[in-house]
Amino acid sequence: MTADVLAPPSTSVDPVTWLRRNLFSSVISSVVTLLVAALLVWVAITVGRWAVEEARWDVVTRNLRLFLIGQYPADQAWRLWGSLLLLSVLAGVSAGTFGHTIRVLAVSISAIQALLAAAMAVSPVGPLITIGMLANAALVWAGMVVGYRGSIPRRAIVAAWLISIVVIFLLISGAATPIPDVSSNVWGGLLLTILLAVVGIILSFPLGVLLALGRRSSLPAVRLVSTAYIELIRGVPLVTILFMADIMLPFFLPGEVRIDRVMRAMGGITLFSAAYVAENVRGGLQAIPTGQIEAADALGLRGWQTNLYIVLPQALRSVIPANVGLFISLLKDTTLVAIIGLAELLGIGQSILAQPDSLGAHLEVFAFVGVIFFVLCYAMSQASYRLERQLGVGTR
Repeated sequence: MTADVLAPPSTSVDPVTWLRRNLFSSVISSVVTLLVAALLVWVAITVGRWAVEEARWDVVTRNLRLFLIGQYPADQAWRLWGSLLLLSVLAGVSAGTFGHTIRVLAVSISAIQALLAAAMAVSPVGPLITIGMLANAALVWAGMVVGYRGSIPRRAIVAAWLISIVVIFLLISGAATPIPDVSSNVWGGLLLTILLAVVGIILSFPLGVLLALGRRSSLPAVRLVSTAYIELIRGVPLVTILFMADIMLPFFLPGEVRIDRVMRAMGGITLFSAAYVAENVRGGLQAIPTGQIEAADALGLRGWQTNLYIVLPQALRSVIPANVGLFISLLKDTTLVAIIGLAELLGIGQSILAQPDSLGAHLEVFAFVGVIFFVLCYAMSQASYRLERQLGVGTR
């Protein structure tokens, strides 16, 4: 005689039960829920009425080109759209091939381009650019389909990303190419903000890992230099680093060597962020049990093999939340380059407010800038959550 097999209890609840358990479980909880709901409704009505009836959004639409690319020459803007096209295709193919975290970033890129296209549709930039932006957003999804079919090897995609970094830089700047040079001093707006953040993240991460390993090195000289650098950089604000990179660095260079202001800002942001990445990674390294290192030594692994195959993978996985939080702060800290004369997104907004026909439109300009920063930061945080779940951070 066989025993009856009982089904596992259901963990799902209907909406009414969920509301009763979470929002109306007691008299106090019900009162707080109603008060908060009333406050949210009032805020939504107030902000909505202002946005629809009172806001002067023509300040944003009229200056949309400035917000996006700053003083970049209009007749050379096709180079930016070409770079964006390359980025969209690679993001879509990577999302379809790798999935998970990359898919979140690719969808975010597509959504941002669609939102910008909607803003362009009511701005003087022209229908051609609007259609091009929508086409780029669609290319992300087309690339996902191609990548999902698995027709492109993963190594080829990684190589394409590495090559694209060089191609995009040469395309935007025109350096060492037949196309005209565009000085980085005229780069501005969202273009400059993204470039500063991307370069800072890409370069500061490996530098921070090396500094963290150097601080734990058995060589006294390496340990002393790494520790001194980390403590010195973490002891001063980013504003100081930017001023030093902009004003003092040229005094230490030969007379014929000139580094433009954007490159100096990128270097300052990278060096500043690397010190904090190093401390995050050092915390992850200290969390690795010494027994694993001793076991690697017993197996005959060399020091670099132990770090590369055993210690670093676990340490970097455990510090993903801290590093992503740091990179989000880095993105927002790019607004500080305005103090050395660079017109990034917020700096462009402040210059627009100085125009006679834009006086008094502070809320509209800052709301537009805030929405862009929120979308970028939210995309980074969601990609981080996906990566944490994929790697099992905090669960295994």
